[in-house]
Amino acid sequence: MIFSLALVAGGCAQNPVSGKSEFVLMSESDELRLGRASHGEIIEEYGRYDNSELQAYVQRIGERITSRSHRPGLVYRFTVLDSEEVNAFALPGGYIYITRGLLAYLNSEAELAAVLGHEAGHVTARHSVRRYTAQQAASMGFTLGSVFLPELRTTGASDLFSLIGNALLSGYGREHELEADRLGAEYLAKSGYNPQAMIGVIRVLKNHETFEKQRAKAENREPNVYHGLFSTHPDNDTRLKEVIGQANVFLKSGTSRIVGRNKFLTELDGLVFGPSTRNGVLRGNTFYHQDLDLTLTFPTGWRVDNHPDRLTARPRTNDALLQITIQDINRRLLPREFLRDRLKLKDLRNGEQVYAGNLPGYTGTLEVKTSSGRQSGRVIVIYYRNNAYIFLGAAQNEEKRRRRDPDFLAVARSVRAMTRAERPLAEAQRIFLLQVKSRTRYAELAKKSPILNYPTEQLRLLNGHYPRGEPYPGDWIKLVR
Repeated sequence: MIFSLALVAGGCAQNPVSGKSEFVLMSESDELRLGRASHGEIIEEYGRYDNSELQAYVQRIGERITSRSHRPGLVYRFTVLDSEEVNAFALPGGYIYITRGLLAYLNSEAELAAVLGHEAGHVTARHSVRRYTAQQAASMGFTLGSVFLPELRTTGASDLFSLIGNALLSGYGREHELEADRLGAEYLAKSGYNPQAMIGVIRVLKNHETFEKQRAKAENREPNVYHGLFSTHPDNDTRLKEVIGQANVFLKSGTSRIVGRNKFLTELDGLVFGPSTRNGVLRGNTFYHQDLDLTLTFPTGWRVDNHPDRLTARPRTNDALLQITIQDINRRLLPREFLRDRLKLKDLRNGEQVYAGNLPGYTGTLEVKTSSGRQSGRVIVIYYRNNAYIFLGAAQNEEKRRRRDPDFLAVARSVRAMTRAERPLAEAQRIFLLQVKSRTRYAELAKKSPILNYPTEQLRLLNGHYPRGEPYPGDWIKLVR
């Protein structure tokens, strides 16, 4: 999804928010066209969460917010993505996304509206277009991918947009984020929500970040910290509070402010938590896939990312990458012939047979062309039932690839069928609601939780009680089963 564009003819356009004329290098028609073209790629990468009622609910809340925005004439499309990542972002032209992973950690309709309002603020102020103009002025020939998706923080997105560059990780910048906060708070107030819900969302994300950093330190790995939505300021930021406080002038006197906690929690009942069954489930460093009746194991400490069409894994040193894909076997080819004839890998070196138990395979080394240039690689194919599992490992140079070869081969050789006892491990976990009847502590609830790692902390995060809070009798809380 990399769009190489010739420089769009520049011109002045009225900013929908400020009403001032500004120089931009993209027309609204081009902005809408980019959003349409990119939407399909986002759905292909993440998948749309399969719950029509939840999708409709998020769309209704989003439409309520954007109908009070500075660009009410746009048709806004709000989509819940089937991803456990904690993320939300917007494409040009009114395409706004929130992951089920982020939904799980929110605790009211007002907080959901705050997330959607913030992203709508980026759209209405045309931040992506303004950033594109600034980037083009600084460096001709940038790809649009490096500009329009600054909040896509995931490794999967980084793989998909391999030429994006550093702009992907940097967010919109503090001034644009503050403007999105201000606009989102304004839209919240005009829609009947308390604009202070934005502070609540920031607290949720900051708590999640704190926990992830502590967990990463304990596990001796790099933290998977989200750098998009609201990431440029803490929840006690004085300037942020001032910006959000300005929205109070839009509140109608005598009207109650919508919180919508019970309604929101009801919508979350049954939400998939963590990996989905459809894409396979990762438990620790072992992957289970129910439909494929397959399991395989990665080296301890490797970071594994599960995408609809592939698995990717990296060691904590980030000096190598392993990608796993699957293809149907349509002709009776030997594994060596599959690599040569099907994948057109005619220049393999050091070829030899390999086995995963009694499953046949073949491997060889080759030069791999990546976004970082040419790297030394190893390809392995393992036949399992009527599928070919293709493992492509790459490192920065041949010496590093040789050091990683045992890891690449060990993963491929771990492929096998699941046992009967392992099949429940391939089922997705889901959120359910419980009303606390008596004094209860998360440490006690965690003993019965299927969450494998840090269940007490995870339950506190899910319910807005991190780091030391406890539920009170009568509270409805989210648990996992």
